[in-house]
Parts: sequence; C-alpha cells; structure tokens
Amino acid sequence: MSELFGTPLRTVDAGDLTVGYVDVGDPQAEPVVLLHGFPYDIHSYIDVAPLLADAGYRVLVPYLRGHGPTRFRDAGTMRSAQQAALGSDLLAFLDALDLERPILAGYDWGARAACVVAALWPERVAGLVSVNGYLIQDIAAAGIPLPAEREAGFWYFWYFATDRGRRGLAADAKGVAEVIRRRNSPSRPLDTAALDRAAAAFDNPDYVDAVIHSYRHRLGLAPGDPAYAGLEERLAALPGIAVPTITLDGAADGNFPATDGSEQSRYFTGPREHRQIAGAGHELPAEAPHAFAEAVRDVAEPPGDGAGTP
Repeated sequence: MSELFGTPLRTVDAGDLTVGYVDVGDPQAEPVVLLHGFPYDIHSYIDVAPLLADAGYRVLVPYLRGHGPTRFRDAGTMRSAQQAALGSDLLAFLDALDLERPILAGYDWGARAACVVAALWPERVAGLVSVNGYLIQDIAAAGIPLPAEREAGFWYFWYFATDRGRRGLAADAKGVAEVIRRRNSPSRPLDTAALDRAAAAFDNPDYVDAVIHSYRHRLGLAPGDPAYAGLEERLAALPGIAVPTITLDGAADGNFPATDGSEQSRYFTGPREHRQIAGAGHELPAEAPHAFAEAVRDVAEPPGDGAGTP
C-alpha cells in the first residue's frame, strides 16, 4: 500500500522489468504518466497526482528501474540505466497497460525518459511536460567542460565515476541523496520526511548498479547495453520533439539555471511553451505542484503556436 497516495501499489510486467506503480483517478479518463528523477522517488508527485485526478485525469506514477519495488525480470539483464533503457522502459510500460497516447510529464531521469519516447515514438504521446527542457544526452559532447561553478554542482558525476564513489553510494545512499537534494533546491528547507520516503526506494538490489551505470555511460566512461545500441545511435542524432510540449525551469534550481528556453528551440519542432517557475528548485513537481499540474492540464490541448519559442 502506498499510504500517501491512498491507493494500493500495483505491478505490471513491462519489457525487462516488473514495474511498481500507482494508478489513481478515473481508469477511463485521459492518462497522464508522471516520472520521477534521481535521487528521488514517486512521492515527488504526492501533491500533483490528486490535483490531476480531481481535474479528471487517470494518473500513473511508476518507479524507474533500480527504484522501489521495480525489479528486473531476468537476472542476466545488464543493470544499465542509460537513456535508451529509460525510454524503452517507459514505452514498454505504455504497451503493458494499453496506454495509447498519454501525456508524459517528468523531471530529471523521468523527463529524460519522456523526451526519448516523445522524440522516437511521437505517435504514442499526446503531450509532454519536461522540467529543464530537452534532456536527451549528447554523449559525443560529454567531454566538453561546463563553467567551473556548474561543474562543482555536479560533483556526484565524478564521484560515481570512481570505485570510491560506488562504494560510497552503496554504503550511504541516503546521505548522498541528501547532499544532492540540498544543492538542487538551495532555497528550500530539506524535507526530511520526503528524504526518508525516497531512501526506502533506494533499498533496491539494482539501485547502485543502475545509478553508477547511468552517470558513467552519459560521460562516455562505460559501454551501454548492446540491446540498446540501435536506439542510442538514433538518440545520438539529437532527434527533435514534435509533440505539443511545455518546458519548465525552476527559478531557484541550484544546479540547472533557469533560462528563457530559446537555446533549446532547435530541438522542438512542434508547438512548445517555456515557463519559469518562481521559487522552485530542481524537484519542481514537489516544490510547485500547482504550477506543474497546470502545465499538464495546459498541454492536454496544443499550447498555442509555440509561444515562448522564437
């Protein structure tokens, strides 16, 4: 039972995974899939989900691979969390539940999965809400440094690239998460209860392997799962997203500075609107649930002629 959502936790076999998820609202209503990031869990949407259910949507919130009750179905499957794997997991989840054209909404890892599906399988997506915009990784450019201040915020990228970092994550996943979360949302007091809930989701036999692989792969430091080689080749071209989209930036995000969205315009070939959310940090759905839910409701209809996109 997911007590905070007030509904039983469900599972479904989907591709390589048995996925744990919450399903609230009218089962016949338009579906919305909400996708969490790292180092967080499905409770990022504890306030967003009821807002959307009350607005007449069916709301599904799955645990990503390596998190919570989600498990690999085959012990021999590589414990990858590269972007193609996350996108494939999401597509398999849509197929398993016969979700033909849901709205996809997420942040961090979850937004990346949503962007992958929206870019590669646009016929399966009615609309996209993505925090920090276009999150398909340009792995070929991973060696290009960012400004020093931003690199400092990504300390965990380099930590996870080492054996010491792997051991540190395995020894204290909650402690690592706390440091990252404080930096991601510096103007927000740490919600210790939320951290405790998320830490329960880190108690997964594949968590460390998935996290370490995700960060090493995106930096070009670890090979991907050969099963996703074809998809990674397609993603390397940085495909455009044509589905109706609203992108969001938290104006108080400690690691991802808010922008006007114009620098990503080339990646969005369909209608798109960009919004800055005052006071919100990186975990935007938890910090500004009404603004996030409003974006989902607005993208349910095409968001105009691409307002906010030069």
